[in-house]
Amino acid sequence: MNYLCDTNILSELVRARPNRGVLEWAGQVKVISLSVVTVEEIAYGLSAKPNAKVQAWFDEFNERHCQILPITEVIAQRGGALRGKLRRQGQTRSQADMLIAATADQHQLTLVTRNTRDFDSCGIALLNPFS
Repeated sequence: MNYLCDTNILSELVRARPNRGVLEWAGQVKVISLSVVTVEEIAYGLSAKPNAKVQAWFDEFNERHCQILPITEVIAQRGGALRGKLRRQGQTRSQADMLIAATADQHQLTLVTRNTRDFDSCGIALLNPFS
């Protein structure tokens, strides 16, 4: 199975005591895909609160285990359409989350996230290794 990893999963892996379920899941996976949105969120977090140890961990993890997926025009269109559809249904979603969902959809990846509720009704496979 192929996975797209949400930011909260990477944040968990870098903790001193990561959740056991997340560690078990990560131990079974060789390659993880990341959206450029996740890369931006991590860069933002490390810029707002610099941490050389976390930056080094992320750089090494990224180099060894990650495939970075861009936001293409097709993904941008899909993300915008999905966000609009959900808004019509009374469900407000963030642009970032809908771009991540559209990336998972475009590449037929399972999105691994703690925040499955943010991606309900997006039509993508979800995995919460915390549960």
